[in-house]
Amino acid sequence: MTSAIRYPARFAGATAGLLAFMLCFLVLATGCAQRGTVPGAAANTPEPITDSDEPEVRKRARIRIELAAGYFGEGQNTVALDEIKLALQADPTYAPAYVLRGLVYMRMNNNPLAEESFQRAMQLNPRDPDALHNYGWYACQSERYAQSTELFQRALASPVYGGQARTLLAMGICQIRAGQLAEAEASLARSYELDAGNPIAAYNLASLQFRRGDATKAQFTIRRLNNTDLANAETLWLGIKVERRLLNREAMAQLAQQLGRRYPDSAQWARFQRGEFDE
Repeated sequence: MTSAIRYPARFAGATAGLLAFMLCFLVLATGCAQRGTVPGAAANTPEPITDSDEPEVRKRARIRIELAAGYFGEGQNTVALDEIKLALQADPTYAPAYVLRGLVYMRMNNNPLAEESFQRAMQLNPRDPDALHNYGWYACQSERYAQSTELFQRALASPVYGGQARTLLAMGICQIRAGQLAEAEASLARSYELDAGNPIAAYNLASLQFRRGDATKAQFTIRRLNNTDLANAETLWLGIKVERRLLNREAMAQLAQQLGRRYPDSAQWARFQRGEFDE
């Protein structure tokens, strides 16, 4: 099966790959920034911990994990692990530390320790949407697609979760890998609806729509992306193929002109010149 997710080159660097975009960002933006809840608060109405009542050991652990997440985002895995160890020494019950530990070991291809880390995070807080999201992505990478979908759905069900668009994107990608194309299109479409400015969601949705034979929908999606400054050789190439399918010769020629002018050394321009539209 072909790769399920694509990263048009111009914005691949901005995301630094799927882990940095969907996983590390979630740890930084939600897992680490949130300080948890006041012990004994009702499960359906969590009360955020503030500076006045955050335990000192939790504060030290949180700061260490914020540092670790920064190092992880820069690719400094060993330094990140050192900070995580210090965080867990301060507070062995701090679930975000285990989530980030799982991501680091996942990047290092140490699956046993990654699995152990995610499971520990789930034991500490089985309803944490960030832990559910990241464990779901790990399960997807391990080709445990049914489990990954179940974990993603549990994350999406959280009333306090703000990362729905990213989780829907991840779930859609995993559904493609599992061969569940109709379900994948629904997930990607919802992700795109929630975050229309995400070029990865837009490109993958348009690509899947085109692959499933709905060139009209693909045209709407890819045109919106190609009309932004995030358009690149791969998005233009998809746009060319979509317009060709719809027999829009003028639009196809305009996109081809852009492709040849802006990316004359690209593989996509070479394919266009050879007429390889069904590669």
